[in-house]
Amino acid sequence: MNTSLDPRLLLERATGQFAALVATVEAGRFDDRTPCTECNVRALIGHVLGNTLAYAYIAEGGSVADAPGDIKEVPDDDWAAAYKASGERLVAAGRRLTDGALDGIVDLGFAKMPMRAALSAIVMEIATHTWDLREALGTSPELDQELAEFSLVYAQDALPSARRGAPAPFEPVQPAPEGADAYGRLAAWLGRKVSAGDFRLDHRADRRKAPAMWSPAR
Repeated sequence: MNTSLDPRLLLERATGQFAALVATVEAGRFDDRTPCTECNVRALIGHVLGNTLAYAYIAEGGSVADAPGDIKEVPDDDWAAAYKASGERLVAAGRRLTDGALDGIVDLGFAKMPMRAALSAIVMEIATHTWDLREALGTSPELDQELAEFSLVYAQDALPSARRGAPAPFEPVQPAPEGADAYGRLAAWLGRKVSAGDFRLDHRADRRKAPAMWSPAR
């Protein structure tokens, strides 16, 4: 696993980037399909929101059993604010963790692992679904490539190609097209079919240019 970056330092960047992308979702787009085949845009955001809260509970010293799971009952015009709040809670919890706490074992329900690995896992989760949402919306924001590079190294270590199917909720590794960015390579490793060229979903006729999603205060 890539340990050159402290996952606590990536939480703000990952959640902030996803929150900024959620804020661009226009009314009428929440039923659009995504590369995460079981989710439309609304369900995808609710899934990431629920997981972000679950890892906040864990970082706060709570139990994942108390987490709400995927969030569904949010009005469409409130998703951006709801996710922003969950991201801020996770970031705040991460900041309170000591260096020693990163080596402590936490129970995620499906596995036990060091806190460092758990925080790396939620960074990977958010980065991957950022790609899903970007593709569903058909826009081309400038994403934080370092987040995806970190996530890809973690994914290749924690989720090797042989670990596919139950209990791991990932399809077999797919080939990444030549020239794919770090997000495309991450998506392919986690079983998404990444198109060549501009990597958009086949059902999108064009890809609207967009500015960089988010950058942390320096």
